[in-house]
Order: sequence, then structure tokens, then C-alpha cells
Amino acid sequence: MKTTLLSLIPKKFRRRGGWVVVTIFLRALLNFLGLALLVPVLTLILDTESIHRISYLDQLFRWGGFSSDRQFVITVSLGVVVVIALKNLLALLLYRTERNYTYALYRYLSRNLYTTYYRRGLHFIKHSNSAVLARNVNVVSFSFVAGVLRPMATMACEVMLFLLLFGSVVLYSPKAALLVLVIFLPTVLVYYRLVRSRLNRYGEVENRAHREKARVVMETFRGYSEVEINRAFPLMLNRFDRAMDEIVEVQQKNATLGQLPTLFTETGLALGMALLVIGSLQGESGDMRMLFGVFAVAALRLMPSVRSLMSGWAAIKYNRYTIATLQEAKIEADNEAAAALSEERIPFRHEITIEGLGFHFDDAPDKPLIDNLMLTIRKGERIGIRGESGRGKTTLFNLLLGFYEPTEGRICIDGVPLSRENRRRWQNSVGYVSQNVFLTDNTFAANVALGEREHEIDRQRVRHALEQARLAEFIDSLPQGMDTPIGECGCRISGGQRQRIGIARALYKRADILFFDEATSSLDNRTEEGINHSIEELSAENRELTILVIAHRESSLGYCDRIIEM
Repeated sequence: MKTTLLSLIPKKFRRRGGWVVVTIFLRALLNFLGLALLVPVLTLILDTESIHRISYLDQLFRWGGFSSDRQFVITVSLGVVVVIALKNLLALLLYRTERNYTYALYRYLSRNLYTTYYRRGLHFIKHSNSAVLARNVNVVSFSFVAGVLRPMATMACEVMLFLLLFGSVVLYSPKAALLVLVIFLPTVLVYYRLVRSRLNRYGEVENRAHREKARVVMETFRGYSEVEINRAFPLMLNRFDRAMDEIVEVQQKNATLGQLPTLFTETGLALGMALLVIGSLQGESGDMRMLFGVFAVAALRLMPSVRSLMSGWAAIKYNRYTIATLQEAKIEADNEAAAALSEERIPFRHEITIEGLGFHFDDAPDKPLIDNLMLTIRKGERIGIRGESGRGKTTLFNLLLGFYEPTEGRICIDGVPLSRENRRRWQNSVGYVSQNVFLTDNTFAANVALGEREHEIDRQRVRHALEQARLAEFIDSLPQGMDTPIGECGCRISGGQRQRIGIARALYKRADILFFDEATSSLDNRTEEGINHSIEELSAENRELTILVIAHRESSLGYCDRIIEM
């Protein structure tokens, strides 16, 4: 697991991790100091006469010039309180370093997992479940940091503290150290045997149940109309309840296991004290009383360390599935330069040539969707693409848009082959309107200028694009104009208006070529006719604008210069 963990942590965080190790060691020393300071106080409480019998206490008494034992005891006690308070303050500051490190790492992992999934492209996203991807980005990254790395840091601190404390107890009272070992070692071993095979399984079950629950919720709300009309909600609710029952059951079991470290350690402590009490009946009460005191202080401070070690180990086992999830995702190195997408364009002046184009998906190499396609698209042309479902029309668009890479042949823009390296520049030159236009829960202006920050939106350009898309009149009738929210997925506007926003978006972008992927197929005849008329007028106004249209109905391609059958 060590190699896997290191592969998930980027180099810059590994370097910072070195400082975190230092802070963990310092915190362990501070905790040890806090316990060491209690020893003189305990000694004074149990045996006041030891002030002059123990050399370091006697020297401190003489150096301080104390006039009475009572004054000395009060001063030492108050001094210990002040030092421990300062120790705790410093430990808190050191813990901030660890905390900031873990949350910075969480931010890095979540952000890069998000961008990694995005950069894997359309094919990966289409073949993945959005609920699973969302949970991995939002939850799994945090569970890895909070449920694996943070417990590991805590365990490292507690191990160091335990070794320091136990070593000191061995030097001070071997009998007390032996008793501590006899009490706590079996406790840890029994706990390990009881829960080792369950925790990892519980974590995996809960993760799967959370994924299923998120999937059901998303499907229910996304398909509300169909779910309601077909009386499917009881079935969806049943799926939700099954997932919820699994989550609750696992959480209940995990909560029970979470109480076991406290139960085991407290039982062990009580057993140790009981043995000392029984032993005091048969030995010298003074020696046994001192042994009892040393054991009590050592055990009371070691008990939280043992409990933390047990709880930390349990948390790591429970969240171990996150390691496999992040490893499987193979998070790409953070590249801030890549995030700032280039605004450069590939100039489109003459033609797009498609030469021997072929494409098939990796899982179906013997079923090519496109085979040896030859085509030339000249600038300013209006080309319609028609064919039965499954003939590769949308796939052709995805190839032309740079979402897919050809398995054979190539696509050239003015002789320049379209490739992974220049596809961003090509995508800056194109506009795309699909059957289901993507809309955010924002205003008309923000949706037209998709991708621009609110203060950067050119409102005059938005206005002009809306006019060209024949949507300005409707916008003007709204109280807030283009600042009117359109609702989630455009639920407050009609289908035709959603498509016109898609057209306005492409026009705002000042694209050289527009792709319409069955953009009107879900509309009624009258709305479709209106949008087709708008597209035809756009083409007439700007003969340099190239238009590619996929449509089933021949009426939608009436304004095209030529139609390609697929």
C-alpha cells in the first residue's frame, strides 16, 4: 500500500510531507513533555517528603529559595499548569501545519480528478455513470485524505508518543511497564482479530450504496415526467430505500466497531488497577501505592494513544477502497497552464477535407461506424447530412469537432491535419448546437456567453447574437431582460427558445462553422420551421459562414446547398 499511496501524492506534496513528519515528531515530544511534567506533581501528592529525598526536587527547592514545602508544592503545580498550557498552544499550532497540508492535498486530488475525468473526453464520459464520477470527485477524494492520510499521521504521532512514554516507564518502573504491556497488547490483538476482515468490506458496501442512491436521485429528477406518467416512482423509491437501508446498516455496524477501542482499553485499565489493588493486599502498601500511581498515570496517558492507534487503523481499513478508486483514475499531473485554455484559432479560409476517414470504438473493432469516407466541405457551404439512426452521423460530427480521433484516415483544415495538439484551437473556431442544448441554471446572458465570467460578458455582443437568433423580442418582454434566470436545464423556457439560445451562443462566439446535430428534431413543425428559417437568414446574411446540419426530415435541409446520405 505504501507504493500506491506515494504514487497518489504529487512530488510537491511529498516534499511538504517531510515538514509534516517533523511536526508530528514535535507534537509527540510535546505530549511526552506534558506527561513528564506530571510525574513531579504525582510524586509530591503521593509523598511530600520526597522533596528532599529526590535529588532533582531538592536541587530545585534550594535553587528557588523556597521557605516551606507547601510553597514549593504550590509553585511547582502552578508552573506545570502554565507549561502544559503553553505546550498545548504550541501543539495546536503544529497541528495547523498538518491540517493545512491534508486539506490542500484534498483540494488538489479533487480538482485534478475532476479535470482528469473531463480531459478523458467524450467517449469516456458517455461510457461512465455521472453519479459515480461525481461521487469520486466530491466524496472519495475527501474520504482518502480524512479517512486514510489523516489517521496515518495521527497513528505516526501516537506511535512515537507511545514509544517515548513506554520507554520512560520502563526506566522508571519496569514492573509498571510490564503490567502496561500485559494489559494493552492482548487488547490490541483481540480487537485486530475481531474487526480486520469487516472494516474494508463495510467501506466498500457503503460506497456502492451511496453511488446507487445518488444514481436513483439523479435519474428520478432528470426523468420526472416519464417517471410520473409511468407510475415508476414507487420502483425508484424502492431502489432508494434499499440503498439507504444498506448505508444505515453499515453505519450502525461501523458505529458499534468504533466504540470497541474505548471499551477494550478501559476494560484493560480497570483490570490492571484491579490486579494492583489485589497485589497491595499481599505486599508493602507504600511500594504498591507508588506502583499504582505510576501505572495509573502511564496507563491513562497511554490509553488514548492505544485507542487512537486502534481507531486510526479502523478508519484506514474502512476507507481503503478510496486508494483503489484514485489509483484506477490515474490522476494526471496538475498543469495550471493547461487549465488556462488557449484562445487561439485555426483560421478556416478555404475547405475541410476528409480523407479515407474510418472510425470504430475500441470495444467493437469489427463494427466500423464510418469506413473510408471521402468528403470536401468548402467555406460558406450549407451541407445537410441525412441517414438512418446508427449510420454514424453524430460520430462524424464528433470526429469533425475533435472529440474522437479517427482510427483511419484524417481530417484537414486548409491542409492542416486535425490532431490532439491543435483541436483546442479548432474548437475555438466552431459553434455547436445539439438536440439537447446544454444550459446552466443561470441567466440568458450567462448562457449565451457560456464560459465567460459575468464581469467579462460583452452585453452588446450578447444582444446582437440574440437578435440574430430571433430571440431578442422575447427577451425584451421579460422584466429582467437578458438577466432573467432560465431555471435548471432551461425549465422555464420552451424547447424552441432553448435551441435559439444554442444558436445565439454559437453566434456570440463568432464561429466560422456551425454544427447543428438534429437541433430541431424534438420540436413541433411550426417551431422547427421558424428555427430553420432563422438559420437560412443567418447564412444569407453571412455567406462566409459554413453550416453543417444533421436532420432526419428532408424539410429541415431545404436551405442546404447539398445533402450527403449516410
